[in-house]
Amino acid sequence: MQLIDTHQHLILRDHLGYAWADALPPLAGKGFTPQDYADQTAGHTVIGTLFMEAGVDEADYQAEARLVSGLVGTGGMLGQIASCRPETDAGFTDWLDECTDLGVLGFRRILHVVADDLSQSTTFRRNLRQIGARGLPFDLCVRADQHGLAEDLVRACDGQVFVLDHCANPDIAADRFDVWAKGLHRLAALPHVMVKLSGITANARPDQHNVTALRPYVDHVIACFGPDRMCWGGDWPVVDLGAGLPAWIGLTHDLLSGLSQADQQAIGTGTAQRIYGLRPWGLPTGTPAA
Repeated sequence: MQLIDTHQHLILRDHLGYAWADALPPLAGKGFTPQDYADQTAGHTVIGTLFMEAGVDEADYQAEARLVSGLVGTGGMLGQIASCRPETDAGFTDWLDECTDLGVLGFRRILHVVADDLSQSTTFRRNLRQIGARGLPFDLCVRADQHGLAEDLVRACDGQVFVLDHCANPDIAADRFDVWAKGLHRLAALPHVMVKLSGITANARPDQHNVTALRPYVDHVIACFGPDRMCWGGDWPVVDLGAGLPAWIGLTHDLLSGLSQADQQAIGTGTAQRIYGLRPWGLPTGTPAA
């Protein structure tokens, strides 16, 4: 099963600030470069990536997208998902305009690190609709206890495609399956919501980094969304807080091995191509079209 990694972070400390990473020992003070990623994925089945904005310090979020634009088209990077600030009118449309020349194929504003009411404002929702009007998806990163907030936002923006990052963040370590599962089911009932199979080992205890522990969560995601609404992400280097990238790739293959080849292809590459508008010329020869 080939994989397009729709959630590849980089930590480029020579250029940008990452206060959040400095609070996490596995990431603190370290850089994570395209070459490091290539080393992590060597010999695996990752055929292309999308850079995912990495939560840089507030002053740097536009500089990050401008810097990464120089990497798009190299090392298998097919495009980027840039950070934005829909809560602020000033400069928002100008930023969307600039991003058309930066290889940007989608946007994200991390909602679990801001006040819950930020995404409920009229301004936020009006500006989010601008993204949808341009035919671009919005990655939605929320905790399991914020599923109701996410549902309100999604219902208010029915012209916007949303991608739930990290399976909508189940609290696997605390074994809180039921709370997460009910919220995910409600979100999946909204047809313009997709989901990203990523990030879950960072939410699990070390003894849960195995197929047996993770299967109920992955099976529920598949049951709710179906493969045609699922894409895959590595979440490197945050995945190092969990199983690590090579192990997560291996777990992915094992967790999806019971699906048909067509369903594996959808999750591995096809849905990502469709959601993010990846052009066939940006993928290796022989890659199945979406």
